[in-house]
Amino acid sequence: MDSKDRQIIRALQRDGRMTNQDLAEAVNLSPSPCLRRVRNLESQGVIQGYSAVVDAKSYGLPITVFVRIKLERHGEADVKNFERKMQLIDEVLECHVLTGAMDYQLRVLVPDLEAYEEFIRTRIHPVGGIASIDTSFVYGTVKRTAVFPPAR
Repeated sequence: MDSKDRQIIRALQRDGRMTNQDLAEAVNLSPSPCLRRVRNLESQGVIQGYSAVVDAKSYGLPITVFVRIKLERHGEADVKNFERKMQLIDEVLECHVLTGAMDYQLRVLVPDLEAYEEFIRTRIHPVGGIASIDTSFVYGTVKRTAVFPPAR
């Protein structure tokens, strides 16, 4: 991947619906080579898809929660079980493996506090093998972007 490919990616991260003509102009390429580069990035899996950025509150899910989880055991079967189950829970938008005191961090969306309690009781606790859960509720967002910083 070269700097032109990165320019294309950043432009598409800003506006995934831009036409190839507009994209080509934004990155100073002619349309045909620009389209060829986009198709190559897609076929290589660098560009993994396109989606709409939706306001969670307007959608009906105004509460964002970061949930940090520590497992009781770290055997391969325990880890695979936990990770497989996280894939199946709709409220979990992201699940990250961490270094440090906690093992995982989840980003969860729920409509209200009662739904969060139900989420923990009916979706997380039944997973089993969890030593501790630490929760932080988001009450404001300072920055949110899908555009990567320039790579070196």
